Amino acid sequence: MDMIFNFANVLVFILVGAGFVGVSLLLSRLLRPSFPTPEKELIYECGEIPVQGAWINYNLRYYLVAITFVIFSVEIAFVYPVAVTFRDAVAKGEGWLTLVEILIFALILFVGLLYVWVKGDLKWFKNVVPDERLSKATPETATLIRGRANEAQ
Repeated sequence: MDMIFNFANVLVFILVGAGFVGVSLLLSRLLRPSFPTPEKELIYECGEIPVQGAWINYNLRYYLVAITFVIFSVEIAFVYPVAVTFRDAVAKGEGWLTLVEILIFALILFVGLLYVWVKGDLKWFKNVVPDERLSKATPETATLIRGRANEAQ
């Protein structure tokens, strides 16, 4: 019965927190002034007047390199606590278990690194073989060619 009371305390805390957030958002929506103008609706470019649309072609390699960096740098946050407590684990006789666990973790990361390397995502300049059909096509036929290529798969 005592455990149910503890869970009820947590549930009440979550409900009160969610209620506070909901009421705060509702009150701010109702009480704030709203005077939209065309100037306010413009895309903000650090005080500069925008010269073109905000949607541009973006090289996805920036994203791939960034996410790969994040994955392999965050692993330090997981390895550091194990390194700090490893001496205590050895004293308790659990040193081998801790070592095996961290080696499995490192092996998983190494397999991920091999995957990224073999896939070629670490190469900044890639050799792209142009499709002859697309180089001679107009925009209308290019979409048809891509559509046929997707159907062929």
